[in-house]
Amino acid sequence: MDGMEVLRQLRGRGETLPIIILTARDGVDDTVSGLEGGAEDYITKPFRFEELLARIRVQLRKVHQPTGKDETKLQIGNLTLDLLTRQVWLGEKEIELSAREFNITEILARHPMQVMSREQLLNRIWGYDYDPGSNVVDVYIGHLRRKFGNDLIETVRGVGYRLRG
Repeated sequence: MDGMEVLRQLRGRGETLPIIILTARDGVDDTVSGLEGGAEDYITKPFRFEELLARIRVQLRKVHQPTGKDETKLQIGNLTLDLLTRQVWLGEKEIELSAREFNITEILARHPMQVMSREQLLNRIWGYDYDPGSNVVDVYIGHLRRKFGNDLIETVRGVGYRLRG
C-alpha cells in the first residue's frame, strides 16, 4: 500500500490529523494529487531537515489554535453532522447513514456550494483503483436523497454534485 492509499483511507474514515507528504515524486501532478487528496503539505526529496521541522511546527500551530467554534460539528442549513459520533440530523430528526453515506455527506458539507465531481468522490471514498466508469456515486447520492429529500443535494449536469445550504 502506497502513501496516497494510506492518505485516502485516513481521510475516508474522517481522520483530520495533519499530514505532510515526504516523497521523491516531484511532478506537479503528484503534488496536486497529494494536496487535493487531503494532505496539508507536500515536500519533495532532497529537503533540508530545518525546513521539514518548520513545516511540522506550522501544522502543530494550526492544530492547537483555538478557533472559538465547535470543530466537531458541521452545519449546512438545517443539516448537522457530528464528526466525532458520526451522527447526522436534518432539523431535529436524526438520520441513519451508512459509513459511505456519511463520508459522502461530510465531503459535500466541508465544501458547501462547491461542485464535487463523481471522480473526486470516487477518489476520496473508494480510492484511485475504483472503476471511474462506475455509477456507485450516483447510487449513493440516490440513497442520500431518499433520506434527506431531493432539495439538499443538487446535481450539476456533466460536472457532479453539491450540497445546498
